[in-house]
Amino acid sequence: MQDLLNDIAGKMKLATERGEVANYIPQLAHVDPQQFGIAVATPDGQVFAAGDAREPFSIQSISKVFALTLALGKQGDSLWQYVGREPSGDPFNSIVQLEHESGKPRNPFINAGAIAVVDAIMMGHEPKEVLAELLSFVRFLANDDRLYFDHEVAASELEHKHRNASLAHFMKAFGRLHHDVDKVIGTYFHQCAVAMNCVQLAQAGLFLVSDGVNQVTGTRVVSAQRARRINSLMMMCGHYDGSGEFAFRVGLPGKSGVGGGILAIAPARASIAVWSPGLDNIGNSLLGTRALEMLVQETGWSVFGH
Repeated sequence: MQDLLNDIAGKMKLATERGEVANYIPQLAHVDPQQFGIAVATPDGQVFAAGDAREPFSIQSISKVFALTLALGKQGDSLWQYVGREPSGDPFNSIVQLEHESGKPRNPFINAGAIAVVDAIMMGHEPKEVLAELLSFVRFLANDDRLYFDHEVAASELEHKHRNASLAHFMKAFGRLHHDVDKVIGTYFHQCAVAMNCVQLAQAGLFLVSDGVNQVTGTRVVSAQRARRINSLMMMCGHYDGSGEFAFRVGLPGKSGVGGGILAIAPARASIAVWSPGLDNIGNSLLGTRALEMLVQETGWSVFGH
């Protein structure tokens, strides 16, 4: 496995086409697109890593997986009153569908859906308390207390909040949000600004590899059924309007973020994190996707069989 990751990282270093960094969030626009990291964590506690796998980056929308897990723990299946479970086929920040569907977002991984999930987690609490809970939850999943919020990234997103604020106000107009829009949006931006490296991210995903149990720490995070359902949502909706293409090429449940990270789950096998800041035209890591495709071709880990 280590040789395979070294080989993939070596190939990615030589890649000439690297995509474009997310320039609409100024802090992300400064990130060096030459970087590439990959890490694989297995249920027996082994971690393999190559490239810039210990360089922290802004996980952005990958945080939506952890927020969804937390929200389901608090709300159970009543969460689905507020957010759907269908692929969107539209860009992650589209407002069009919301209008057609009375302000109910299509799934928890597009921005509108993630904002609805944050609203569900808040349960009358202030953003500070909610964020403290979220960070301690992700630290618990990764078994690493060094994770932190990148406040510069959060501030950078707040300065360019209008699109997401529009989504939130729109949902509020339909009676879908229960908290103050500015508080929900502020919480959402901080959630997206969690900084982690590939090793930490791969470890945080381990509970989804083994039916809801992180076998390394011996803790059950969610029920087996819930873990399967989170994986199925990642498979269908984790890459926005590129989810079908990702399933076709990689064949694993995955969640991307515009920081260039992707968390992918090979059930019963491993949790994989890749990071390369250059994005394709849909907003998914160009080299990250390519690296996962190579990894799956070599290991046969696709959920669709060998």
